[in-house]
Amino acid sequence: MRYAPSDLPVFTLTTGPVDAYPAVLRSLAATVLYDYDPVFQATYQRVAEKLATVVKAETMPVILHGEPVLGLEAAAASLLGPGDVMLNLVSGVYSKGFEGWAARSGAEIVELAVPYDQVIDPAEVARVLAERPDITVVAACHHDTPSGTVNPVAEIGAVVKRHGALFLVDAVSSFGGMPVDAESAAIDLLVTGPNKCLGCPPGLSILGVSNRAWAKMKANPAAPRASILSILDWQEAWRADRPFPFTPSISEINGLEAAIDLYLAEGPSKVWARHALTAAACRAGLKAMGLAIWPAEEAFASPTCTAVRTPQGIDEAQLRAEIRARYGVVLSSGRGETLGKLTRIGHMGPTAQPLHAIVALSALGGGLSALGHRVDIGAGVAAALAVIEAG
Repeated sequence: MRYAPSDLPVFTLTTGPVDAYPAVLRSLAATVLYDYDPVFQATYQRVAEKLATVVKAETMPVILHGEPVLGLEAAAASLLGPGDVMLNLVSGVYSKGFEGWAARSGAEIVELAVPYDQVIDPAEVARVLAERPDITVVAACHHDTPSGTVNPVAEIGAVVKRHGALFLVDAVSSFGGMPVDAESAAIDLLVTGPNKCLGCPPGLSILGVSNRAWAKMKANPAAPRASILSILDWQEAWRADRPFPFTPSISEINGLEAAIDLYLAEGPSKVWARHALTAAACRAGLKAMGLAIWPAEEAFASPTCTAVRTPQGIDEAQLRAEIRARYGVVLSSGRGETLGKLTRIGHMGPTAQPLHAIVALSALGGGLSALGHRVDIGAGVAAALAVIEAG
């Protein structure tokens, strides 16, 4: 059977947007209340308080009402000004892309870059900070999804803290799928969203903000105010007795509460283990099929995304189209410098289930074989199942 482009996919195994949990979808369908209805105001405060238990920032988390690109752009605009020097840790397309927003602030940007199949070395961060004691902000992407690599943000955060700079971290595709929070990694401004590992649709940004970051933003005359990009405007909006700067996304808040409830009920450590097992099974299957992951070392590989190197002679876009048409399975492309060089398999939220690795391996192997690159799908499935059974 071949699926027409208009047919809904059977499996969306992408790196985002990801499929949403059924409980989240049910909550999105709840009655849309007036934002100043006391029931919704109480709901908003309750959701913020639940978020606080997992974000673990010094202050109450901020919810911005737009997908996490809003949070990242707002972070750059709010935290940086013409007198700042920002060290940007570049290990992939998204961390490099953050410089575009940062440059608008007038801050000087210092870059520490590695090849996009590598990760940032905390010792190198310490070296650059020693050479440039005037650095005031360090920015990093925890999981640079187009490379499938994970930076050691806890170790980097300790280095940044000793230096005295503020640490800004893009944790959009890692939060909820692996251990990361503001407290454990000494993060001053953590930016994430519920649309990846928490299994919600895209629509909200979540920010964990330290007291030092609040002070820096308030002292920054260029920080947006009375703007969609304003973080400052939302500082007290979590309180049921405070006004909203503008209409919040009512349904998205309902969905977020369902996602947080699921996360807490399963237990964060079990959720992380589920993501890690799915990724480990996928990597084992790829290896047995004679395929290579993109990260230079398996230790660099993410538990929320497996990036597979495109075999020589294969058109990556054609491969994904073939997989979609034959099996109804949707995978992600690379981005920027990695476009055409790899295919990404998402293990996020509802798709971070070990048997989804079997689906991805079977579809990928079938697509490659159809394009003339024969692989042993049986060996891949057997290797993945062995990891699952051992896990």
